[in-house]
Amino acid sequence: MVKSVLILGSAPDAVRARDFDTAALDAVVALNNAWQIIPGWSHAIYPEDFPDSKHPSPSAAQRVVTYEGYVPANNAYGGIVYAGGTMAFTAGYWALATLRPDVMMFCGCDMVYDHVNGKSHFYGCGEADPLRKDPTLQSLKAKANRLMLLAASQGCAVANLSDLPKSRLTFPSLNHQRLSHLSAPDHARLLGEIEAGTDVDEMRCALAHESHAEQFVESGDYWNAMETLDPAALRKIDRVWERAFTAQDKEKPGNA
Repeated sequence: MVKSVLILGSAPDAVRARDFDTAALDAVVALNNAWQIIPGWSHAIYPEDFPDSKHPSPSAAQRVVTYEGYVPANNAYGGIVYAGGTMAFTAGYWALATLRPDVMMFCGCDMVYDHVNGKSHFYGCGEADPLRKDPTLQSLKAKANRLMLLAASQGCAVANLSDLPKSRLTFPSLNHQRLSHLSAPDHARLLGEIEAGTDVDEMRCALAHESHAEQFVESGDYWNAMETLDPAALRKIDRVWERAFTAQDKEKPGNA
């Protein structure tokens, strides 16, 4: 059996997930407002400043994940500063640590904010959180590569269910129609695609740079410790993570 997890974001195209067959998934992790898209979500995850008025009312079978859960999980992978301080990445590391999936898929997390029918998010207009000026988010490509490669190192293949022409996620594409019958060959193919594009030496170099830079904030509240962060050092680390993975030529997203 392939243990599979869906991470659902709030982009306009995230509403496609309403038509997904999620019955075979082990978990559906909804970020921020995305719990509104699929009533049968298993986990809702959001930060401390997420307004109370937008909180879901979970059933007995559903779980809410707050900073008390996701910060320690991110710390197990080097901390939120290196992971990238936005919920798509935060939730990814939480899922890796807590759910331990074989395949982790993302939908509505492309971090491309072209307005669709006047909307930047499925619920209307919101702030482009990952694009804010933030020392931990200088390169979304680097942060996506980091998550994907650390996941692969523990046997988890990360994939993107998007059918958009562009994405800031660097993950292999997967057609949502595979959700109902993900198999061991699917898992092996995705991992093989990731491994084929991975430069192991660059990955090791990036991790060594992280260890040397010591940009770790245990509480996760790095915005309260900006004086301890070195944007130049983080930018240097990002450049290495960017080189650590080169996507292979493939078909249009969504056709895999």
